[in-house]
Amino acid sequence: MDKPRFSRVLVKLSGEALAGDKGYGIDPKAIAAFCAEIAEVAAMGLQMALVIGGGNIFRGMSAAAQGMDRVSADYMGMLATVMNALAVQDALEKTGLETRVMTAFTMREVAEPYIRRRALRHLEKGRVVICAAGTGNPYFTTDTAAALRAMELRAEAIFKATRVDGVYDMDPLKNPEAKKYETVTYIEALEKRLGVMDSTAISLARDNALPIIIFNLFKKGNLRRAMLGENVGTLVQGGD
Repeated sequence: MDKPRFSRVLVKLSGEALAGDKGYGIDPKAIAAFCAEIAEVAAMGLQMALVIGGGNIFRGMSAAAQGMDRVSADYMGMLATVMNALAVQDALEKTGLETRVMTAFTMREVAEPYIRRRALRHLEKGRVVICAAGTGNPYFTTDTAAALRAMELRAEAIFKATRVDGVYDMDPLKNPEAKKYETVTYIEALEKRLGVMDSTAISLARDNALPIIIFNLFKKGNLRRAMLGENVGTLVQGGD
């Protein structure tokens, strides 16, 4: 069996990815397909944490823009990530993997509270740790939560799963002439506003020299290829 390039990684999964072609809600087929890829990679001995978004159910910033209090809207968005995390947990466990959902605020009836040492122990035991509820604080996105958890859990890289096969200078779904970047520096991602992750997440990754790999979630085998170190998607790193 091929040996993965990394021993521990964090995968950032957007809520929209869980909606599949529907564009909203939870699509069991889309989740099952992604979880099958996770199971394949986990079988290689890779330790993996996930951070789940909630945009398929509720977007705090969008609701705030329509007049809702931003703090209340963000907490609603955090609750949406917990719903997604439970759906992913169910699908992963059907593949035979052991998992733990850990939330940034206490919801003991449905998940464990996020405690760093406990999360590390789960990873060491081969369990997939699913981090939900963002950072537990309003005004911070799940991108920032992914960068924070990756550093706390000593992940070697962040893999951001998207609908496109990397970072482009414009939206490739709208413009066929969009140029793809094979590699990009943290500063370029910030200055050109390439939409890799939000600026706080990129700054955290840059300050801690944590590489970010942007790849297409929906191309079968991409996750495995990326974990093996193949040239998949776009690599964000260095440049200082």
